[in-house]
Amino acid sequence: MAPSNPETYYFTPTPHVPNSPLPVLIYRAVLPTNPDPASTRETIEPNRWMQGGSFKTYTAHHFHSVTHECYAVFKGKSTLLLGRGPLDDREGGVEVELGVGDIIVLPAGVSHCSITSEGEYEYLGLYPEGSPHWDNNFCKADEEETQEKARNARNVPIPEFDPIYGKGGPLVRIWNDAAEAAA
Repeated sequence: MAPSNPETYYFTPTPHVPNSPLPVLIYRAVLPTNPDPASTRETIEPNRWMQGGSFKTYTAHHFHSVTHECYAVFKGKSTLLLGRGPLDDREGGVEVELGVGDIIVLPAGVSHCSITSEGEYEYLGLYPEGSPHWDNNFCKADEEETQEKARNARNVPIPEFDPIYGKGGPLVRIWNDAAEAAA
């Protein structure tokens, strides 16, 4: 499969969410036809993104400060709210819809939660090989703690492999370019 550029979404920090200079990436319809957990793992794990769990709708605003995360949707659909926590201005963030076959890659520090879901929404959470176990931060910390989490998130290395296209795939180029521009 020839690499195609994913959708990109950039978010600025808020008082309660570090977000990231690296964009959220969404790849549409890139999983095998009628994906299931096994075929999804067979597609993504060779690219050094490893399954951390199988999850359903998760409505709590949260982010991870120690690892990047990939959702690979194999059942149903969901609208996610990205880049904003529950204590932040209601005008911030972006809503995106994900469905069967889509993946989203969330840089460390970017908040996310499901706000609606249909069809028994289910996805695999995958993480770059060698990453520490994710931490859950619920976007309610004060600015000082949020800044500390932002420093942690900025120190998470950019993976050498795109979860779909492998070494040299779009994620690697897009995230390295974004990191260089933010430096």
